[in-house]
Amino acid sequence: MKLVATSSFSRMLVLLAAVTIAVSATTLLQAQERITIDANAKTTPFPHMWEQTFGSGRAILALRDSYRQDLEKVKQATGFESVRFHGILMDEVGLYDPDRMTKNPGLAAEKANDASTYNFSYVDQIYDGLLDRGVRPFVELSFMPRKLAADPNLTQPFWYKPVVSPPQDYAKWDAMITAFAQHLVDRYGLDEVAQWNFEVWNEPNLDFWGGSPKQATYWELYDHTARAVKAVSPRLRIGGPATAQAAWVTDFLQHVHANNVPVDFVSTHVYANDLAKDVFGTNESIPRSTMVYRSVKKVHDQIAASALPKLPLYFSEYNASYANEPNVTDSPYMGPWLANTIRQCDGIVQKMAYWSFSDVFEEQGVVRTPFYGGFGLMAADGIPKASFNAFAVLHKLGTERLAVASESALATKDSTGALALAFWNYAPPSGEGAQYTAPTGAPGPDRTFDLKLQHVATNATAQVWRVDPTHGNALAAFDSMGRPQGSLSRAQIATLKQAGALTQPETMTLQDGHLRLTVPAYGLVVVLLQKP
Repeated sequence: MKLVATSSFSRMLVLLAAVTIAVSATTLLQAQERITIDANAKTTPFPHMWEQTFGSGRAILALRDSYRQDLEKVKQATGFESVRFHGILMDEVGLYDPDRMTKNPGLAAEKANDASTYNFSYVDQIYDGLLDRGVRPFVELSFMPRKLAADPNLTQPFWYKPVVSPPQDYAKWDAMITAFAQHLVDRYGLDEVAQWNFEVWNEPNLDFWGGSPKQATYWELYDHTARAVKAVSPRLRIGGPATAQAAWVTDFLQHVHANNVPVDFVSTHVYANDLAKDVFGTNESIPRSTMVYRSVKKVHDQIAASALPKLPLYFSEYNASYANEPNVTDSPYMGPWLANTIRQCDGIVQKMAYWSFSDVFEEQGVVRTPFYGGFGLMAADGIPKASFNAFAVLHKLGTERLAVASESALATKDSTGALALAFWNYAPPSGEGAQYTAPTGAPGPDRTFDLKLQHVATNATAQVWRVDPTHGNALAAFDSMGRPQGSLSRAQIATLKQAGALTQPETMTLQDGHLRLTVPAYGLVVVLLQKP
């Protein structure tokens, strides 16, 4: 009896302690975060590195009207400068055809290796379409034309089966790259093309490159390509290694330095659900909230420790997931994740290209439903996702950053001195995997921010923009439809577009220099204040 009673009493104490800890933890999470921001404090440059470049579906998709409509919407929302995609050298673009003369008897008198080998018609239409909309190409030089491949049957598993073989003849590869770069300079002018970036291949450390051994054969491809581009003009910018999982950078820099190979920037990729063993060679469990930052910091430090420490760093692909996870990339989770990633990576990377701006995208095949966990900011049928709205409100941040003692805030100023502030409530995504199920409750408690603003009018007016589960979130409307997995009616599409539209801002007034904001889990808020 005594032993049982003691045991029961002990268990009761443990239970009470657990409840107390749980209540305390919840109270702590719900407690307000007090933040002081001095509008006159010293600033550092804040160049919006997260929205200068975006990825997209492969080159040929840029000829589609739906692609161009999405491009225009994202350009208007973010002002982005360039777009990167695979496949500008692929057969469907029609650039390389050494047998063109035999197909066209009228060309028989022309020489075998002159301009008749190359057809720039679709290349021009693709790049004209970008430039006409104020967006430059970020030129990924891929994939292998079938008639130039050492093994034309060596393909990657994407739906469109890109050829990933090394070239059968590097003299022909060099000639094609030089002709390609020269044509761009002739068509658009050297002053324009000198502002583009040329990147050699895509993720050669994975199955996108069929050379063996991978690294040595990629060095050969890089060396030939970089020298062929620079043969047109030393002003053209070339870089690599464009690897997945932030790999090969130290080896790449040692190689180009030792062999005097041209390089103007370092590029690599990472996704927030990449594994630590692949990125760092460790068995850590790194959360999505810090994986991108840690990868960027790793490569930044590798460049700084190399013989070429001044090279700019471009993460030419990044996102919260490389898989199709609707509860991640289609959901308002992306707002806090993006804002937090920006906060961490600011100052240690020059460009970060979010993959991708649109779900006009066919790596896994033709899109069947607008919310399948696609990478894009715009879902199929031109439906804006919460991620689109997150980019739109974060675009409102200024270009000078103020220090702020919070891991859930950014404070900035624009060129006029007006404040633009961001606050968010990060919570992990609700579940993993491609099979999306609607959330059964809030992903976490609210977070309240009590702001004290110094050197701002004590009764200043603030515009408050919100993106969260109930603001600018088309996925919630999709849930209410029962998450249909086939084609939608035009009425359903119209409903989803309306639900996904960015909500108009609230107007709030500071009370004696204070502002109080409550932000739900998965919530992002951007506050714009009058000039002090």
